[in-house]
Amino acid sequence: MSDIVFDPADMEGMLVRLEDLRLRHRELDKTIDELELAGGQDIQVMGLKREKLRVKDRIVWLSSKITPDIIA
Repeated sequence: MSDIVFDPADMEGMLVRLEDLRLRHRELDKTIDELELAGGQDIQVMGLKREKLRVKDRIVWLSSKITPDIIA
């Protein structure tokens, strides 16, 4: 998560960053699907899948920081 710095004073910026990450995740998903359908190189697909997982980890981390932890 080294490229994301949580700044509670800039909540709007954090929400924009979260949406950017979600968009990147969708783009990677689409690219992976296209490569797999076209018989793309396994190494390239594998690299994109790793990147997709890193983006997903960042989404989960940032979402957990933005959404307060409420015990019911």
